Amino acid sequence: MGTGKTTVGKWLAAQLGYEFIDTDEIIEQQQGRTIPEIFQEAGEAAFRQMESDLAQALANQQGLVISTGGRMMLDPANATALGRQSHVFCLVATPEEILQRLQLDTSHSRPLLAVADPEQRIVQLLAERAEGYGRFLQIQTSGKTVEEIVQEIIGIAAAQTESG
Repeated sequence: MGTGKTTVGKWLAAQLGYEFIDTDEIIEQQQGRTIPEIFQEAGEAAFRQMESDLAQALANQQGLVISTGGRMMLDPANATALGRQSHVFCLVATPEEILQRLQLDTSHSRPLLAVADPEQRIVQLLAERAEGYGRFLQIQTSGKTVEEIVQEIIGIAAAQTESG
C-alpha cells in the first residue's frame, strides 16, 4: 500500500517483456465489485480466500510480474505458492512517503486508512506486517526513482539466478 508496487511492477514488466498482474485488480474483475465492496458485502475472510485461490492459479505461470495486495504474501501458503518458481521482493517506504503517495492516488479507496490519523495507522500496519514482510528481500523505494528501483530489482534477480 503506497510503496510503489503497481508503478514499479508495470515498469519492471515492460523492461523484462513480461505481463503485469495486479491481484487486487484481477479479484475486482472476477467479482465485478471493488475491494471495499467485497470487504463490506462478503467480509475479509472471503476476500483472503479469493487471494489464496488466485495465488494458487498464478503459481505455475511464467513471464509475470505480480503485484499483490498488502497482506496477500503474509499467508505462508500464498508466499510458498508464488515464491516457488520466482523472485519475491517486498517494496518498502517510510510511513510519511506512503501517506504522501496515497494522498496523491485518488483512484483507490483505502478502507484500512479510513481513520482519524492515517499516518499512525500506516505505522501500525507496518509494525503488524513487519515479521511477515521480513521473510522477503526488501527494496526501499523512498527517495528513489522508478527507474532506479527497477534496475535494483533486475540486478538482484540476476544475481540470485546466477547463484542458483
